[in-house]
Amino acid sequence: MNLRFAFAVNNDNQFEKKHFGDADKFMIYKQENDKIVFLSEETNHFKFMDEEAVHGSKQKGMAIIKFLKGRGANVLISKQFGKNIKLINEHFIPVINYSEHPDEVLQILSRHLNWFDEEYEKNTSNFKLFTIKSGMLKSPIEK
Repeated sequence: MNLRFAFAVNNDNQFEKKHFGDADKFMIYKQENDKIVFLSEETNHFKFMDEEAVHGSKQKGMAIIKFLKGRGANVLISKQFGKNIKLINEHFIPVINYSEHPDEVLQILSRHLNWFDEEYEKNTSNFKLFTIKSGMLKSPIEK
């Protein structure tokens, strides 16, 4: 399995305590065998989409889903997810991360690639939520 990971980061390439869709950009990484390598950096053109009407709008969530699916992403990593996590986990494996530094997250992800491979091969939607703190935890998302 060759997964692609989308990191929701700010313009300084750090994770911030913001919802996934409010990130400045997405850093895309791909799995190559047992390694995770940088692929591309994508500006989040949807950051302010429909925010005047409602925060966490379904329209914004669907636009980001379509965009990241077009980039081949399978796993989304952020410090926070809003109510659109219920849409996200129909298409991607969501990961809540407690670190500001992508390098720390990459190290933990690399040690647990088999967990993501297993989750993605076992399910086609309704993926479990992973949490990265000092280690990794997997839990269901309440509907």
